[in-house]
Amino acid sequence: MKKNILGIFTLTLLVFASCTQDKIESPLDQNSDRIDDISKELLSIDQINRIIDQSLRASGDFSWEIVSDQVLWSATVHGNEILTIGYGDKDESFRTSDNQRLTGAKNSIIDLARSFEGTSERGILIEDDAVLNVIDLHVKTKETISELRKRDDVRYLEPNGYAFFTASGYYPANRSSIGCSKDGQSLNGNDYRTVAPNSLVSWTFDQHNVEAAWAYSTGAGITVGLIDTGVSRSQPFLGNNFNDGYSSGRSIQKYGTFIDSPWWWSNNYDGPHDKCGHGTAMGSTIASPRNDNYMPVGVAYNCNLVSYRATEDVVLNDYHERKGVKAALVALGNRSDVKIISMSVGYPWSIRNVRDGIRYAHNRGKLIFAAGGTSTELTNWYPVIFPASMSEAIAVTGITDDGSYQQCDTCHDGSQIEFTVVMERDNNNERTGTVLGFYDGDKKYVGGSSVATATTAGIAALVWAKHPGWSRSQVLTKLRQSAEFYPTKSSTKGYGNIDALQAVQ
Repeated sequence: MKKNILGIFTLTLLVFASCTQDKIESPLDQNSDRIDDISKELLSIDQINRIIDQSLRASGDFSWEIVSDQVLWSATVHGNEILTIGYGDKDESFRTSDNQRLTGAKNSIIDLARSFEGTSERGILIEDDAVLNVIDLHVKTKETISELRKRDDVRYLEPNGYAFFTASGYYPANRSSIGCSKDGQSLNGNDYRTVAPNSLVSWTFDQHNVEAAWAYSTGAGITVGLIDTGVSRSQPFLGNNFNDGYSSGRSIQKYGTFIDSPWWWSNNYDGPHDKCGHGTAMGSTIASPRNDNYMPVGVAYNCNLVSYRATEDVVLNDYHERKGVKAALVALGNRSDVKIISMSVGYPWSIRNVRDGIRYAHNRGKLIFAAGGTSTELTNWYPVIFPASMSEAIAVTGITDDGSYQQCDTCHDGSQIEFTVVMERDNNNERTGTVLGFYDGDKKYVGGSSVATATTAGIAALVWAKHPGWSRSQVLTKLRQSAEFYPTKSSTKGYGNIDALQAVQ
């Protein structure tokens, strides 16, 4: 089994191609004689999950917009009574200055909710985002939701505390282990080459001419933002020894926006350090130093790295994870030095406050790469996940080295994919990309669309460092022009593999 999985749980969903726009109702709602009565009943978690599953099976997607007030209210109550509200005009995700109209809309929404909940503003307001047009309220009654849904200035309502959906309909007890591993591994000698001054180049880099590209660019002067589980404090080459060997004059910064608590009201920020292992592997892929310690080197070994511990694992199924990723996107969006954002985390369907954060960062000129999705072999044909499914994100997936663009055993693909990365041996799916381990001296393998995404972010840093005055669109165009299928685009593999050498020449 792979050590790195952007594991969209261990889903066993069967997703069918037919589409429907019909409102999904509770199974109980089929009895028209009882609709008035049952609409006041709190649905069980099992019932809510069956409705979600029904939508996923019918269309490959789910949105809280399509469910009844009863379903939305029930999910809100089960999710610690947290209701996330996006306000403003359609697609008005954020504000760049004070706006009386938006402030008035927000205050009116809070007043309405207060009147139906019978509480004070202090008792109802959980969070008021300073940049995004988003508030989190404490809501207990169905009437509040029904009235809010009637308003033209409400863009969406989501029960962001609802974290109970899995294939079986139960909250996974091992949720913090999804995609995580701190174990080091012994590397097969055929899976790397040693280059001066004694660094290990992953065999996957050779599939994209990364080493040859280093003659033209090493990523110097470009800052990449990483939104993941943080990077390990026990890995010195992503810490005090970030500048080592051929890697010099750069910086690594670590921040934390994840709150490690089951309670919505907690402010217990968990710090910047990885406790999972996934973010460390992604940071290594992008920016590990080129030194003489016989350790794996990163694609852009002279770039700067800004790491955010925004999530506990790779699946954004927790209120604090969603809020943490949203906050990281805003923070990186506000940094003029950050050019690229790499996100190897996600969820099967759109999380609207995170989507607002993506749009904000994109509006600020960031080139955002997101993983197409990684899961079990039974579900790797599940559609491209969120946020890779967004037009503002560049979706990446992984393939094997068989030469026919065979997707990796656990990778998702689809029409939203822009690029592919060779990251798995065709004859052995345990042999993937080689990276730094969680602890000092450790090495390991990492695969799936996660490492494909981090690899592509690193290649983009090489291109931007070669052309520091370029815009996001110019860098993206160059990446596309350097990919194998350009100017055509595959229906499931995008423009294919990028030739890093061609991209920097």
